[in-house]
Amino acid sequence: MTSALFDHANRVAGSYLQPLLEAAAQRGVSAQALEQAARLPAGSLEPLPESLPADYYVRLLDIGAKLANDPHFGLHVGQCVKLGTYTVYGLILLSCRDFGQVFEQTMRYEQLAHDLGRSSITIEDEIACYSWHSNYSNAQRHLVDSVFSGIRVFSNWLAGITLPANELRLTHDGGPPELREEYVRVLGDMPIFGADSNTASFNAAMLTWPVPNADVSLYPVLQQHAEQLLQQRSAIQPPAITQQVHAAIVANLAHGQVRLASIADALKLSPRTLQRKLSEAGATFQQVLDQARFALAKDYLRRSELSLIDIAFLLGYQEQSAFNHAFKEWAGVNPGAYRNS
Repeated sequence: MTSALFDHANRVAGSYLQPLLEAAAQRGVSAQALEQAARLPAGSLEPLPESLPADYYVRLLDIGAKLANDPHFGLHVGQCVKLGTYTVYGLILLSCRDFGQVFEQTMRYEQLAHDLGRSSITIEDEIACYSWHSNYSNAQRHLVDSVFSGIRVFSNWLAGITLPANELRLTHDGGPPELREEYVRVLGDMPIFGADSNTASFNAAMLTWPVPNADVSLYPVLQQHAEQLLQQRSAIQPPAITQQVHAAIVANLAHGQVRLASIADALKLSPRTLQRKLSEAGATFQQVLDQARFALAKDYLRRSELSLIDIAFLLGYQEQSAFNHAFKEWAGVNPGAYRNS
């Protein structure tokens, strides 16, 4: 679950929006129709904007699926990915010597293309696990599908061949069971749905595979340019006050130091100044605290070794009953039922 409190500063590049518009157009849905359905001002999508709020992009995926009557719109958006989709980050990938470097650069520079989520990779027992951590809830099926479909298209293009299908685990429910064969057609195999994370597993030896036709001489120049863009982005878009408060709350929850005064002190602000800044961002301290606790609670509930009492303590509650009551308000069910489902 993601609140608009935290997404007003998050963006997707206009080039990253292009595959969505292309997939919609292929299905008879114009940019104007998307604008109207999303209640965006005329001209918000065409001509292509320099960037778009990430929340709007996620909404447009669902709207596009509905207008196009396409239950696998996300998969088809990913199929429209091209080199230019990923901005300068895509060019860097094209200049990488091997796929290990491709993943390294993805983790560093994907934020130049979007703020929809972040990548990570781990290697254990000769198996590499690439995970994409969405900033949105598991209900956003089209978002996750578009990401992994796009990764497959772009990876095949980089390799110059159709890569073998990976073991893919996705957190969403896969949509209607009778329509899931489209996953096999697009991704090469049927994913495992309802997983704990969005993860593709493959033989780690693939990380040593060279990128054919890579112009490695361009890498230093492109990397320097990308670093400059990251610096500019940080200067233009410093972390929103809600994000700063969210991070400080997460860091201090287990220690019970999550009062307004203690968080203000951690951020080197007076309590009054912090309240004012939050108000200007359209938020309250309690809203940000609830958001942080809810996000952490969902993660903790996936860990079977943690009891409900443990989780309540980690979230800064003195009693489990207080945690139970708060969680039911957030999720509509109590934490035990959420864990069992």
